[in-house]
Amino acid sequence: MSSQAALWMAGSFRPDWTLTVVASTPDGRGSEPPLTSLDDKALVEACVAGRTAAFDVLVERHQRAVYQLCYRFAHTHEDASDLTQEVFLRAFRGLRRFRGDSALATWLYRIGVNVCLNRVAARDATEVPLDAAPPLAAAGTDPGAALVQAQQSTRVRAAVARLPRKQRATLVLRVYHELSHQEIAAALGTSVGAVKANLFHALGNLRRMLAGEAR
Repeated sequence: MSSQAALWMAGSFRPDWTLTVVASTPDGRGSEPPLTSLDDKALVEACVAGRTAAFDVLVERHQRAVYQLCYRFAHTHEDASDLTQEVFLRAFRGLRRFRGDSALATWLYRIGVNVCLNRVAARDATEVPLDAAPPLAAAGTDPGAALVQAQQSTRVRAAVARLPRKQRATLVLRVYHELSHQEIAAALGTSVGAVKANLFHALGNLRRMLAGEAR
């Protein structure tokens, strides 16, 4: 994992891009509450109503989680950052279609999965690991054991990258982002039953691929 990506994951890195929305501000808004005090639904309503600076707050609030999702599908910080920017651009353009039936984060995950699968799925699986590199061993860790663990992690990531699209997306959202079956169903636009089936088949396929490599 690159140093830039590690900072992104920790939430202390600012993106290489900025999304600035400029609009005229009607008179008589001095009594409105500060944007940072609003919840996601209120921010969406404010943005749709013309208070477009509210979207900057939404980006600030959710950019880390969206970046982490994109990084699971991309192989570099630069690609993940570009994908993150595209996710938020699509979200802004389609903000009026957000009805609040699910959490805004779930809606952003849905956009993110579609963007990532469309941009990344065509690449060769060995070139698109879910993480760019195995983590560095902590001080005091046995180098041999750390190397074995890193190699195992690399094989797992490569195997996940070879899963069918829906299985891979389901596994990423469940394992790496710890979403519930209901949240994954909302993010992927499918049923809870389909999510459970995709997860079951994904785990089965992983076991077979890893067992085949071991043999």
